[in-house]
Amino acid sequence: MKLVSASFLLVALIISSCFLETTMSGSDFCDSKCAKRCSKAGRRDRCLKYCGICCEKCHCVPSGTFGNKDECPCYRDMKNSKGKPKCP
Repeated sequence: MKLVSASFLLVALIISSCFLETTMSGSDFCDSKCAKRCSKAGRRDRCLKYCGICCEKCHCVPSGTFGNKDECPCYRDMKNSKGKPKCP
């Protein structure tokens, strides 16, 4: 019985790690693009957070460290609760 439980646990762990790796690999695009976008930001951690949120929703990040938001209309048009631009 213990052998069956241990085997089941091992298989479940392997399967879950495969799903986790697949999920995390999808954010590599956003991580690299946001790192470039936020490289000169004064509050880098905050910039990376909001850039990551916007990138996941829009699947794009404008080039450069500032401006160029016309390259990605979804990113440009996303607003916060106060009606101001959400994406850095």
